[in-house]
Amino acid sequence: MFAAYAARIDRDQPLTGLELGERPAPEARPGWSTVTVRAASLNHHDLWSLRGVGLAEDKLPMILGCDAAGVDEDGNEVVLHSVIGQTGHGVGPNEPRSILTERYQGTFAEQVAVPTWNILPKPKELSFAEAACLPTAWLTAYRMLFTNAGVRPGDSVLVQGAGGGVATAAIVLGKAAGLRVFATSRDEAKRKRAVELGAVEAVEPGARLPQRVDAVIETVGAATWSHSVKSLRPGGTVVISGATSGDRPSHAELTRIFFLELKVVGSTMGTKEELEDLLSFCAATGVRPVIDEELPLDRAREGFERLASGEQFGKIVLTNG
Repeated sequence: MFAAYAARIDRDQPLTGLELGERPAPEARPGWSTVTVRAASLNHHDLWSLRGVGLAEDKLPMILGCDAAGVDEDGNEVVLHSVIGQTGHGVGPNEPRSILTERYQGTFAEQVAVPTWNILPKPKELSFAEAACLPTAWLTAYRMLFTNAGVRPGDSVLVQGAGGGVATAAIVLGKAAGLRVFATSRDEAKRKRAVELGAVEAVEPGARLPQRVDAVIETVGAATWSHSVKSLRPGGTVVISGATSGDRPSHAELTRIFFLELKVVGSTMGTKEELEDLLSFCAATGVRPVIDEELPLDRAREGFERLASGEQFGKIVLTNG
């Protein structure tokens, strides 16, 4: 079957390890199901995998892709939960949880195999492309906002780095949930788009906000960390799920953190139950993922290049058929 896969690890030039071509189709195994992929979305996790982060050399070649929507063996339209081994379903009892492509072949292919437990019904209201955007970036944003930040309607939130998948999701979800959302971006066009999606104001990174916020959604890391901490009200929470600009800020703001009793919470992906809630939320409210571009699978390299450039706003989706 045709697939986009990591053939080599290159920490400095990750895209040199990306290849498109034929790979073996999934083999049947107890407790697992094979899904015919209709759409799969890109994540920064895929670029990090090409750098060898979370993907060991001895696992190569590895088909990339965490997220997918498609059709199962019984003809049902489904969405995949990307965390493998969360409950032990389909894996050994001592196997730690992992994200798809860290141990098992991914979704940038005509077919993918996952534990049957990881398959959820796709709401009829969502297209395959829309549903494929939800299991990583949108689920991460959902958990950051409603589980780990604990915000409620009327609260205020700063979303750093508008344009990225998680950040864009947080703006849309926050607006739909009645939050007062602020956003940042270095790019004027992305700031404008953030306001169109529901942010009350979008500013350059580091700019002073009109008010201190209850929570910050942080995926940028070192470049925005100090601003994130300084933007919080006393007792506020910064939730971090990524560090695309690096994980070593020049100033950790420790004094401000303890003096103002701020909370720093790490967040990774989300549970199957949270994905079920997110799917229901989108179906019921009309909220839809922001899609930057849809490309056929055989043009996957273009999608990777766009993601690596940081030019996208929203999700890049690869389609089959």
